[in-house]
Amino acid sequence: MPARLGVALMAGLCLSTSLSGCDNMDWRWLQGRKAGVDGQYACPRPPEPFQTQGFNGQEREIRYYRHLAFSNDFFAQLELANRYSAADASDKNLEDHIESSVWLVMALANQQGYAPMSRAMDPRGGVLASRYDKCRAFERERAYRILNNELSMMDSGERDKVRDRVIYIQSTLGADGFRTLGRLYDDQYGPMGEPADNQQAIRAMMRGHNYGTSNVRTLFERSDVDAYLYNYKASETGDVGAYVLLKDFEKSAPSRTRYASFVESKARRWTSPYEFYPPDAPPGGVPHSDESRPDDGASYALSRMEELPFIHVVRALDYLNLLNVACFEPKDVPKQTIDALRSMIGMPGGERLTYLDRVRAIQLAAVNGDSRSQLVLAVMYSEGVGVEVDYARAFYWYQQAEKQGSPEARYAMSTYFDLGVKGVADQDKAELVVMQLDAALAGFKPSAGRLQAVLAQVSRTPEN
Repeated sequence: MPARLGVALMAGLCLSTSLSGCDNMDWRWLQGRKAGVDGQYACPRPPEPFQTQGFNGQEREIRYYRHLAFSNDFFAQLELANRYSAADASDKNLEDHIESSVWLVMALANQQGYAPMSRAMDPRGGVLASRYDKCRAFERERAYRILNNELSMMDSGERDKVRDRVIYIQSTLGADGFRTLGRLYDDQYGPMGEPADNQQAIRAMMRGHNYGTSNVRTLFERSDVDAYLYNYKASETGDVGAYVLLKDFEKSAPSRTRYASFVESKARRWTSPYEFYPPDAPPGGVPHSDESRPDDGASYALSRMEELPFIHVVRALDYLNLLNVACFEPKDVPKQTIDALRSMIGMPGGERLTYLDRVRAIQLAAVNGDSRSQLVLAVMYSEGVGVEVDYARAFYWYQQAEKQGSPEARYAMSTYFDLGVKGVADQDKAELVVMQLDAALAGFKPSAGRLQAVLAQVSRTPEN
Protein backbone atom coordinates (compact mmCIF):
# COMPACT_ATOMS: atom_id res chain seq x y z
CA MET A 1 0.00 0.00 0.00
CA PRO A 2 1.64 3.32 -1.06
CA ALA A 3 2.64 5.87 1.55
CA ARG A 4 0.10 8.56 0.65
CA LEU A 5 -1.93 10.74 2.96
CA GLY A 6 -5.44 9.33 3.41
CA VAL A 7 -8.56 10.32 1.49
CA ALA A 8 -12.27 10.02 2.03
CA LEU A 9 -12.00 6.31 1.39
CA MET A 10 -10.51 6.03 4.84
CA ALA A 11 -13.72 7.25 6.42
CA GLY A 12 -15.68 4.89 4.22
CA LEU A 13 -13.46 2.01 5.36
CA CYS A 14 -14.15 2.82 8.99
CA LEU A 15 -17.87 3.32 8.54
CA SER A 16 -18.29 0.13 6.52
CA THR A 17 -16.90 -1.90 9.42
CA SER A 18 -18.55 0.29 12.10
CA LEU A 19 -16.75 2.81 14.24
CA SER A 20 -16.16 0.25 16.95
CA GLY A 21 -14.34 -1.82 14.37
CA CYS A 22 -11.92 1.08 13.86
CA ASP A 23 -11.40 1.34 17.58
CA ASN A 24 -10.60 -2.37 17.90
CA MET A 25 -8.02 -2.45 15.10
CA ASP A 26 -4.46 -3.33 16.02
CA TRP A 27 -2.65 -0.22 14.92
CA ARG A 28 0.87 -1.37 15.81
CA TRP A 29 1.53 -2.13 12.14
CA LEU A 30 1.46 1.60 11.48
CA GLN A 31 4.69 2.20 13.39
CA GLY A 32 7.61 2.94 11.12
CA ARG A 33 5.48 3.75 8.05
CA LYS A 34 6.92 6.47 5.83
CA ALA A 35 4.25 9.02 6.71
CA GLY A 36 4.15 8.04 10.35
CA VAL A 37 7.73 7.48 11.36
CA ASP A 38 7.51 10.23 13.97
CA GLY A 39 4.40 8.84 15.64
CA GLN A 40 2.22 5.78 15.88
CA TYR A 41 -1.19 7.28 15.13
CA ALA A 42 -0.92 8.04 11.40
CA CYS A 43 -4.20 7.15 9.67
CA PRO A 44 -4.21 4.06 7.43
CA ARG A 45 -3.75 4.75 3.73
CA PRO A 46 -6.20 3.29 1.21
CA PRO A 47 -5.10 1.98 -2.19
CA GLU A 48 -4.74 4.44 -5.05
CA PRO A 49 -8.10 5.11 -6.79
CA PHE A 50 -6.63 4.55 -10.26
CA GLN A 51 -4.22 1.91 -11.48
CA THR A 52 -3.08 3.85 -14.57
CA GLN A 53 0.64 4.52 -14.45
CA GLY A 54 2.55 7.57 -15.65
CA PHE A 55 1.44 11.13 -16.19
CA ASN A 56 -2.11 10.27 -17.31
CA GLY A 57 -2.74 8.33 -14.11
CA GLN A 58 -1.25 11.14 -12.03
CA GLU A 59 -3.46 13.69 -13.79
CA ARG A 60 -6.60 11.64 -13.14
CA GLU A 61 -5.70 11.25 -9.49
CA ILE A 62 -5.07 14.97 -8.98
CA ARG A 63 -8.42 15.86 -10.51
CA TYR A 64 -10.10 13.18 -8.41
CA TYR A 65 -8.58 14.50 -5.19
CA ARG A 66 -9.33 18.13 -6.10
CA HIS A 67 -12.96 17.19 -6.68
CA LEU A 68 -13.17 15.72 -3.18
CA ALA A 69 -11.08 18.48 -1.59
CA PHE A 70 -13.31 21.23 -3.00
CA SER A 71 -16.24 19.52 -1.28
CA ASN A 72 -14.28 19.87 1.99
CA ASP A 73 -13.05 16.30 2.40
CA PHE A 74 -10.38 16.34 5.12
CA PHE A 75 -8.32 13.41 3.90
CA ALA A 76 -8.42 14.49 0.25
CA GLN A 77 -7.13 17.91 1.32
CA LEU A 78 -4.23 16.25 3.15
CA GLU A 79 -3.55 14.10 0.12
CA LEU A 80 -3.37 17.12 -2.20
CA ALA A 81 -1.03 18.88 0.21
CA ASN A 82 1.22 15.84 0.17
CA ARG A 83 1.21 15.64 -3.62
CA TYR A 84 1.97 19.33 -4.14
CA SER A 85 4.75 19.25 -1.55
CA ALA A 86 6.37 16.46 -3.64
CA ALA A 87 6.93 14.31 -0.55
CA ASP A 88 7.17 11.38 -2.97
CA ALA A 89 9.79 11.62 -5.73
CA SER A 90 7.20 10.56 -8.31
CA ASP A 91 5.34 13.85 -7.64
CA LYS A 92 8.34 16.11 -8.21
CA ASN A 93 6.75 17.58 -11.33
CA LEU A 94 3.77 18.71 -9.21
CA GLU A 95 5.88 20.56 -6.64
CA ASP A 96 4.12 23.79 -5.69
CA HIS A 97 4.47 24.94 -2.10
CA ILE A 98 1.82 27.63 -2.38
CA GLU A 99 -0.72 25.06 -3.48
CA SER A 100 0.48 22.62 -0.84
CA SER A 101 0.03 25.26 1.85
CA VAL A 102 -3.47 26.08 0.60
CA TRP A 103 -4.65 22.53 1.14
CA LEU A 104 -2.89 22.22 4.48
CA VAL A 105 -4.81 25.29 5.66
CA MET A 106 -8.05 23.87 4.27
CA ALA A 107 -7.45 20.58 6.12
CA LEU A 108 -6.50 22.25 9.40
CA ALA A 109 -9.55 24.52 9.26
CA ASN A 110 -11.82 21.59 8.38
CA GLN A 111 -14.09 20.43 11.22
CA GLN A 112 -13.82 16.88 9.86
CA GLY A 113 -10.27 16.92 11.19
CA TYR A 114 -11.04 17.77 14.81
CA ALA A 115 -14.74 17.19 15.57
CA PRO A 116 -14.86 14.15 17.91
CA MET A 117 -15.93 11.03 16.07
CA SER A 118 -16.33 8.88 19.17
CA ARG A 119 -16.05 9.35 22.91
CA ALA A 120 -16.08 6.58 25.51
CA MET A 121 -15.76 6.81 29.26
CA ASP A 122 -12.65 5.30 30.77
CA PRO A 123 -13.57 3.05 33.74
CA ARG A 124 -10.58 4.54 35.54
CA GLY A 125 -11.96 8.04 35.01
CA GLY A 126 -11.90 10.58 32.20
CA VAL A 127 -12.71 10.23 28.52
CA LEU A 128 -11.05 7.95 26.00
CA ALA A 129 -10.63 9.25 22.48
CA SER A 130 -11.17 6.72 19.71
CA ARG A 131 -8.16 5.62 17.71
CA TYR A 132 -9.75 7.36 14.74
CA ASP A 133 -9.68 10.64 16.67
CA LYS A 134 -6.07 9.99 17.64
CA CYS A 135 -4.97 9.33 14.08
CA ARG A 136 -6.59 12.58 12.91
CA ALA A 137 -4.92 14.44 15.78
CA PHE A 138 -1.57 13.08 14.67
CA GLU A 139 -2.23 14.09 11.07
CA ARG A 140 -3.22 17.61 12.16
CA GLU A 141 -0.14 18.06 14.31
CA ARG A 142 2.05 16.92 11.44
CA ALA A 143 0.19 19.26 9.04
CA TYR A 144 0.81 22.18 11.40
CA ARG A 145 4.55 21.52 11.35
CA ILE A 146 4.72 21.16 7.57
CA LEU A 147 2.60 24.27 6.97
CA ASN A 148 4.71 26.34 9.37
CA ASN A 149 7.86 25.23 7.58
CA GLU A 150 6.46 26.03 4.12
CA LEU A 151 5.23 29.47 5.18
CA SER A 152 8.62 30.25 6.71
CA MET A 153 10.14 30.09 3.22
CA MET A 154 7.57 32.41 1.60
CA ASP A 155 7.61 36.15 1.08
CA SER A 156 4.55 38.30 1.79
CA GLY A 157 3.26 38.04 -1.78
CA GLU A 158 3.31 34.25 -1.68
CA ARG A 159 1.54 34.24 1.67
CA ASP A 160 -1.10 36.54 0.20
CA LYS A 161 -1.66 33.98 -2.56
CA VAL A 162 -2.17 31.22 0.00
CA ARG A 163 -4.63 33.32 1.96
CA ASP A 164 -6.55 34.50 -1.13
CA ARG A 165 -6.92 30.99 -2.50
CA VAL A 166 -8.21 29.70 0.83
CA ILE A 167 -10.74 32.56 0.95
CA TYR A 168 -11.90 31.75 -2.57
CA ILE A 169 -12.34 28.02 -1.90
CA GLN A 170 -14.16 28.66 1.38
CA SER A 171 -16.46 31.15 -0.37
CA THR A 172 -17.57 28.39 -2.75
CA LEU A 173 -18.73 26.27 0.21
CA GLY A 174 -21.61 28.59 1.10
CA ALA A 175 -22.56 29.27 4.71
CA ASP A 176 -20.16 26.64 6.10
CA GLY A 177 -17.24 28.18 4.25
CA PHE A 178 -18.02 31.71 5.38
CA ARG A 179 -18.41 30.52 8.97
CA THR A 180 -14.98 28.88 8.73
CA LEU A 181 -13.49 32.15 7.47
CA GLY A 182 -15.14 33.92 10.38
CA ARG A 183 -13.41 31.56 12.82
CA LEU A 184 -10.06 32.04 11.09
CA TYR A 185 -10.22 35.75 11.89
CA ASP A 186 -11.79 35.38 15.35
CA ASP A 187 -9.30 35.56 18.24
CA GLN A 188 -11.59 33.38 20.35
CA TYR A 189 -10.57 30.36 18.23
CA GLY A 190 -7.31 28.56 17.52
CA PRO A 191 -4.92 29.55 14.69
CA MET A 192 -6.87 27.53 12.11
CA GLY A 193 -10.36 28.25 13.46
CA GLU A 194 -10.56 25.17 15.66
CA PRO A 195 -11.73 25.37 19.29
CA ALA A 196 -9.16 27.19 21.41
CA ASP A 197 -8.83 24.16 23.71
CA ASN A 198 -7.93 21.84 20.81
CA GLN A 199 -4.61 20.14 21.57
CA GLN A 200 -3.02 20.95 18.22
CA ALA A 201 -4.15 24.57 18.56
CA ILE A 202 -2.65 24.80 22.05
CA ARG A 203 0.67 23.43 20.85
CA ALA A 204 0.66 25.78 17.85
CA MET A 205 0.15 28.77 20.16
CA MET A 206 2.98 27.80 22.54
CA ARG A 207 6.38 29.42 22.31
CA GLY A 208 9.30 27.07 22.48
CA HIS A 209 11.65 24.77 20.61
CA ASN A 210 9.32 21.79 20.34
CA TYR A 211 6.02 23.59 19.85
CA GLY A 212 4.80 26.85 18.45
CA THR A 213 4.06 27.74 14.83
CA SER A 214 4.52 31.50 14.54
CA ASN A 215 4.19 31.53 10.74
CA VAL A 216 0.83 29.76 10.85
CA ARG A 217 -0.41 32.04 13.64
CA THR A 218 0.20 35.14 11.53
CA LEU A 219 -1.30 33.89 8.25
CA PHE A 220 -4.76 35.14 9.20
CA GLU A 221 -4.32 38.23 11.36
CA ARG A 222 -7.09 38.34 13.94
CA SER A 223 -9.69 41.03 13.23
CA ASP A 224 -13.14 41.50 14.74
CA VAL A 225 -14.24 43.33 11.60
CA ASP A 226 -13.24 40.50 9.26
CA ALA A 227 -14.66 37.86 11.61
CA TYR A 228 -17.93 39.81 11.70
CA LEU A 229 -17.87 40.28 7.91
CA TYR A 230 -17.64 36.57 7.14
CA ASN A 231 -20.27 35.64 9.70
CA TYR A 232 -22.50 38.25 8.07
CA LYS A 233 -21.79 36.77 4.61
CA ALA A 234 -22.77 33.35 5.98
CA SER A 235 -26.10 34.74 7.19
CA GLU A 236 -26.69 36.34 3.76
CA THR A 237 -26.89 32.86 2.23
CA GLY A 238 -30.19 32.37 4.06
CA ASP A 239 -28.78 29.71 6.38
CA VAL A 240 -30.77 29.91 9.63
CA GLY A 241 -27.92 28.52 11.72
CA ALA A 242 -25.60 31.17 10.30
CA TYR A 243 -28.00 33.90 11.40
CA VAL A 244 -28.11 32.48 14.93
CA LEU A 245 -24.31 32.31 15.02
CA LEU A 246 -24.09 35.89 13.76
CA LYS A 247 -26.23 37.11 16.65
CA ASP A 248 -24.16 35.02 19.03
CA PHE A 249 -21.02 36.59 17.58
CA GLU A 250 -22.42 40.09 18.10
CA LYS A 251 -23.07 39.35 21.76
CA SER A 252 -19.74 37.59 22.41
CA ALA A 253 -17.89 40.87 23.03
CA PRO A 254 -19.24 44.34 23.96
CA SER A 255 -17.25 46.08 21.22
CA ARG A 256 -18.60 43.97 18.36
CA THR A 257 -22.11 45.38 18.11
CA ARG A 258 -20.80 48.79 17.07
CA TYR A 259 -19.42 47.31 13.82
CA ALA A 260 -22.87 46.35 12.52
CA SER A 261 -23.57 49.18 10.05
CA PHE A 262 -19.97 49.31 8.83
CA VAL A 263 -19.81 45.55 8.25
CA GLU A 264 -23.14 45.51 6.44
CA SER A 265 -21.96 48.08 3.89
CA LYS A 266 -18.61 46.29 3.53
CA ALA A 267 -20.38 42.97 2.93
CA ARG A 268 -22.40 44.46 0.07
CA ARG A 269 -19.26 45.29 -1.88
CA TRP A 270 -17.29 42.16 -0.93
CA THR A 271 -16.06 39.97 -3.77
CA SER A 272 -13.95 36.83 -3.56
CA PRO A 273 -10.29 37.22 -4.59
CA TYR A 274 -10.63 35.28 -7.84
CA GLU A 275 -13.14 34.98 -10.64
CA PHE A 276 -12.44 31.25 -10.61
CA TYR A 277 -9.54 29.24 -9.24
CA PRO A 278 -6.28 30.40 -10.88
CA PRO A 279 -5.36 27.76 -13.49
CA ASP A 280 -1.66 27.87 -12.57
CA ALA A 281 0.45 24.74 -12.64
CA PRO A 282 3.97 23.80 -11.64
CA PRO A 283 6.27 23.22 -14.64
CA GLY A 284 5.42 19.86 -16.14
CA GLY A 285 2.46 19.39 -13.80
CA VAL A 286 -1.33 19.34 -14.02
CA PRO A 287 -3.06 22.77 -14.26
CA HIS A 288 -4.97 23.67 -11.11
CA SER A 289 -8.67 23.12 -11.76
CA ASP A 290 -11.67 24.71 -10.10
CA GLU A 291 -13.75 21.80 -8.81
CA SER A 292 -16.31 23.83 -6.86
CA ARG A 293 -19.77 22.34 -7.08
CA PRO A 294 -22.70 24.56 -8.09
CA ASP A 295 -25.68 24.80 -5.77
CA ASP A 296 -29.26 25.01 -7.05
CA GLY A 297 -28.96 28.73 -7.72
CA ALA A 298 -25.75 28.34 -9.70
CA SER A 299 -27.20 25.43 -11.68
CA TYR A 300 -30.22 27.52 -12.63
CA ALA A 301 -27.97 30.41 -13.67
CA LEU A 302 -25.98 28.03 -15.90
CA SER A 303 -29.16 26.83 -17.55
CA ARG A 304 -29.84 30.41 -18.69
CA MET A 305 -26.73 30.57 -20.89
CA GLU A 306 -28.93 30.07 -23.94
CA GLU A 307 -30.18 33.62 -23.32
CA LEU A 308 -26.73 35.08 -23.97
CA PRO A 309 -25.97 35.67 -27.68
CA PHE A 310 -23.38 33.09 -28.70
CA ILE A 311 -21.29 35.78 -30.42
CA HIS A 312 -19.89 36.70 -26.99
CA VAL A 313 -18.52 33.20 -26.44
CA VAL A 314 -17.02 33.20 -29.94
CA ARG A 315 -15.32 36.54 -29.29
CA ALA A 316 -13.92 35.27 -25.98
CA LEU A 317 -12.53 32.13 -27.64
CA ASP A 318 -11.05 34.26 -30.41
CA TYR A 319 -9.42 36.61 -27.87
CA LEU A 320 -7.84 33.57 -26.21
CA ASN A 321 -6.46 32.48 -29.62
CA LEU A 322 -8.39 29.22 -29.45
CA LEU A 323 -10.55 29.61 -32.54
CA ASN A 324 -9.49 29.62 -36.19
CA VAL A 325 -12.81 28.86 -37.89
CA ALA A 326 -16.10 30.73 -38.14
CA CYS A 327 -18.64 29.59 -35.53
CA PHE A 328 -22.28 30.59 -35.30
CA GLU A 329 -23.60 27.93 -32.92
CA PRO A 330 -22.10 25.80 -30.13
CA LYS A 331 -22.06 22.76 -32.41
CA ASP A 332 -19.71 24.61 -34.78
CA VAL A 333 -16.92 24.82 -32.19
CA PRO A 334 -14.25 22.22 -33.10
CA LYS A 335 -13.15 19.64 -30.57
CA GLN A 336 -9.57 20.91 -30.57
CA THR A 337 -10.86 24.30 -29.36
CA ILE A 338 -12.89 22.67 -26.58
CA ASP A 339 -9.91 20.56 -25.51
CA ALA A 340 -7.58 23.58 -25.58
CA LEU A 341 -9.97 25.67 -23.46
CA ARG A 342 -10.39 22.91 -20.91
CA SER A 343 -6.67 22.26 -20.80
CA MET A 344 -6.10 25.91 -19.89
CA ILE A 345 -8.32 25.54 -16.82
CA GLY A 346 -7.17 22.07 -15.82
CA MET A 347 -10.20 20.11 -17.01
CA PRO A 348 -10.38 16.97 -19.17
CA GLY A 349 -11.32 17.34 -22.83
CA GLY A 350 -14.81 16.80 -24.21
CA GLU A 351 -16.93 16.42 -27.30
CA ARG A 352 -19.23 19.43 -26.90
CA LEU A 353 -19.14 22.93 -25.50
CA THR A 354 -21.10 22.86 -22.22
CA TYR A 355 -22.74 25.83 -20.52
CA LEU A 356 -19.88 25.89 -18.01
CA ASP A 357 -17.35 25.93 -20.86
CA ARG A 358 -19.08 29.02 -22.27
CA VAL A 359 -18.97 30.76 -18.90
CA ARG A 360 -15.32 29.85 -18.37
CA ALA A 361 -14.38 31.14 -21.83
CA ILE A 362 -15.87 34.56 -21.04
CA GLN A 363 -14.39 34.59 -17.53
CA LEU A 364 -10.93 33.59 -18.76
CA ALA A 365 -10.97 36.26 -21.47
CA ALA A 366 -12.16 38.85 -18.94
CA VAL A 367 -9.45 37.92 -16.44
CA ASN A 368 -6.86 38.23 -19.22
CA GLY A 369 -7.94 41.76 -20.12
CA ASP A 370 -10.59 41.54 -22.85
CA SER A 371 -12.79 44.60 -22.24
CA ARG A 372 -15.71 43.19 -24.24
CA SER A 373 -15.73 39.99 -22.19
CA GLN A 374 -15.44 42.06 -19.01
CA LEU A 375 -18.54 44.00 -20.02
CA VAL A 376 -20.47 40.88 -20.95
CA LEU A 377 -19.48 39.22 -17.67
CA ALA A 378 -20.74 42.28 -15.79
CA VAL A 379 -24.11 41.92 -17.53
CA MET A 380 -24.16 38.20 -16.72
CA TYR A 381 -23.64 38.94 -13.01
CA SER A 382 -26.27 41.66 -13.14
CA GLU A 383 -28.91 39.37 -14.59
CA GLY A 384 -27.96 35.94 -13.22
CA VAL A 385 -27.16 34.52 -16.67
CA GLY A 386 -24.49 31.80 -16.43
CA VAL A 387 -23.49 32.99 -12.96
CA GLU A 388 -25.55 33.80 -9.91
CA VAL A 389 -26.61 37.40 -9.43
CA ASP A 390 -23.83 39.31 -7.69
CA TYR A 391 -24.09 43.09 -7.97
CA ALA A 392 -20.75 43.73 -6.28
CA ARG A 393 -18.96 41.56 -8.84
CA ALA A 394 -21.03 43.05 -11.67
CA PHE A 395 -19.90 46.49 -10.57
CA TYR A 396 -16.30 45.27 -10.43
CA TRP A 397 -16.36 44.05 -14.04
CA TYR A 398 -18.12 47.19 -15.26
CA GLN A 399 -15.28 49.12 -13.64
CA GLN A 400 -12.59 46.95 -15.27
CA ALA A 401 -14.13 47.44 -18.71
CA GLU A 402 -14.62 51.16 -18.15
CA LYS A 403 -10.94 51.54 -17.15
CA GLN A 404 -10.04 50.26 -20.61
CA GLY A 405 -12.15 52.96 -22.23
CA SER A 406 -15.25 50.90 -22.98
CA PRO A 407 -18.01 53.42 -23.85
CA GLU A 408 -20.62 50.70 -23.30
CA ALA A 409 -19.35 50.09 -19.77
CA ARG A 410 -19.47 53.81 -19.03
CA TYR A 411 -22.99 53.93 -20.42
CA ALA A 412 -23.97 50.93 -18.33
CA MET A 413 -22.46 52.32 -15.14
CA SER A 414 -24.37 55.56 -15.50
CA THR A 415 -27.73 54.29 -16.73
CA TYR A 416 -28.09 50.53 -16.25
CA PHE A 417 -28.78 50.78 -12.52
CA ASP A 418 -31.38 52.98 -10.91
CA LEU A 419 -29.35 54.67 -8.19
CA GLY A 420 -32.24 56.61 -6.74
CA VAL A 421 -30.95 59.88 -8.24
CA LYS A 422 -33.32 61.12 -10.94
CA GLY A 423 -32.37 63.54 -13.67
CA VAL A 424 -28.61 63.00 -13.50
CA ALA A 425 -27.51 63.26 -17.11
CA ASP A 426 -23.97 64.52 -16.65
CA GLN A 427 -21.59 61.55 -16.93
CA ASP A 428 -19.15 62.87 -14.34
CA LYS A 429 -21.89 63.39 -11.80
CA ALA A 430 -23.27 59.96 -12.54
CA GLU A 431 -19.83 58.45 -12.02
CA LEU A 432 -19.50 60.16 -8.65
CA VAL A 433 -22.80 58.64 -7.60
CA VAL A 434 -21.72 55.20 -8.80
CA MET A 435 -18.42 55.44 -6.96
CA GLN A 436 -20.30 55.80 -3.70
CA LEU A 437 -20.41 52.03 -3.43
CA ASP A 438 -22.50 51.74 -0.31
CA ALA A 439 -25.39 53.67 -1.83
CA ALA A 440 -24.94 52.21 -5.29
CA LEU A 441 -24.80 48.58 -4.26
CA ALA A 442 -27.74 49.01 -1.94
CA GLY A 443 -29.84 50.50 -4.74
CA PHE A 444 -28.97 48.32 -7.73
CA LYS A 445 -32.23 47.68 -9.56
CA PRO A 446 -31.69 46.12 -12.98
CA SER A 447 -33.97 47.39 -15.73
CA ALA A 448 -34.91 45.00 -18.51
CA GLY A 449 -35.06 47.88 -20.99
CA ARG A 450 -31.60 49.08 -20.09
CA LEU A 451 -30.23 45.54 -20.22
CA GLN A 452 -31.48 45.21 -23.78
CA ALA A 453 -29.85 48.53 -24.64
CA VAL A 454 -26.51 47.37 -23.26
CA LEU A 455 -26.71 44.01 -25.01
CA ALA A 456 -27.73 45.70 -28.26
CA GLN A 457 -24.55 47.78 -28.18
CA VAL A 458 -22.12 45.03 -27.20
CA SER A 459 -23.70 42.47 -29.54
CA ARG A 460 -23.21 44.48 -32.72
CA THR A 461 -20.78 42.97 -35.18
CA PRO A 462 -17.91 45.17 -36.42
CA GLU A 463 -19.40 45.54 -39.91
CA ASN A 464 -22.54 47.04 -38.37
